[in-house]
Amino acid sequence: MKKFNSLLTMFAAAVIGLTGCVEGNDKPSPDPVDPGTGGVLVNSNITSNTTWETGKTYVLGGRIAVTAGNTLTIQPGVIVKGEVGSGSNATALIIARGAKIDAQGTANSPIIFTTVADEITPGQIASPNLDPDMSGLWGGLIVLGNAKASLAGDVTETQIEGIPPSDVNGLYGGTDDADNSGVIKFISIRHGGANIGEGNEINGLTLGGVGSGTVIENVEVIANQDDGIEWFGGSVSVKNAIVWNVGDDGLDTDQAWSGTMDNFIVICGGETDHALEIDGPEGSFNAGHTLINGTVVGSSVAELADFRDGARGTFENIYFTGFPDPSASDGRGDFSLSGDKTLATFANGELKFVNLEITLAEGAELSEVFRNGTDAFATSVAAGANTVGADKSAFASTWSWAAAAGVISDL
Repeated sequence: MKKFNSLLTMFAAAVIGLTGCVEGNDKPSPDPVDPGTGGVLVNSNITSNTTWETGKTYVLGGRIAVTAGNTLTIQPGVIVKGEVGSGSNATALIIARGAKIDAQGTANSPIIFTTVADEITPGQIASPNLDPDMSGLWGGLIVLGNAKASLAGDVTETQIEGIPPSDVNGLYGGTDDADNSGVIKFISIRHGGANIGEGNEINGLTLGGVGSGTVIENVEVIANQDDGIEWFGGSVSVKNAIVWNVGDDGLDTDQAWSGTMDNFIVICGGETDHALEIDGPEGSFNAGHTLINGTVVGSSVAELADFRDGARGTFENIYFTGFPDPSASDGRGDFSLSGDKTLATFANGELKFVNLEITLAEGAELSEVFRNGTDAFATSVAAGANTVGADKSAFASTWSWAAAAGVISDL
């Protein structure tokens, strides 16, 4: 059977290279079929404008890039499944610099990125066979652009993490902060974060040097082995994001990202490290970003936030709940500023906190949770008495698995 499947895969690879009609026949070639799922197999880079159609499942047979100058349109209700693999065999969808994605799901018909191990079919929201904490079964969605990033050595471009240096489609960065990588709306990314080696995993949604001309709204990341969403520089803003059960950080910002994350929910899982990990610039270019209107739900192992390496930005109207008492849990459950560079940006106002609220664990003290003087900007409130946080109505159960599962109903 293994040999038979291999032959089918080779046949599908040959078919996918065809550009349309066989000579002498005006009928289009049939879609190549993945033998394991029955979905449309995609196992080569996308080098022309391409549409993935409603009602179909598309299977990534490897690391697939939409190359510069081309647009991948994904219609509402499409399911994209990545083959299971790690190392050089990890699957991912890359929107390279100069390429675009037009993935506009709807509130009633989201676009779902998942693994071939998931038996979900078009029209379903929850997986029929996988739990929402199963991670690392494929890679993730990577969008790369030409906007500025603060990079070591003040270079203008570099390779995104998770993609081998030999793949030039992994480059990001430039000088065009208004760069446009397309539109992403109503998508759910699940069970990703495959390890490509030496502890280097792929994020659920990676944004490298993505410009402000890009539109990203209503995004869900569930059970990713690495971070939920990570920004590497760029100026793109994101509206309405939910992250649930990730293995590292919920939201991670790096390299002087200068956009805004407006309205977000992070629900930590049993392996989550930080709900928020905020890093500073790596080169001489400095910029700050804004995280506003967020609700962050902890776990027994997670920390609220860590600000590092001269982090900059404004963090406003964020509510925290469900975290342990740091004094009774080896420091887990705290909100901290790490290093002299970060203490300096906090002191001079480049790192700013406004209207932070928390429902404390029993016995916890506000100053033990919010360290380095950040408790001056935080308030302890009773459960359910918070006046800030996310608008959870944006995450209706018609498109979000987290909402359908009821995990945000009490927030």
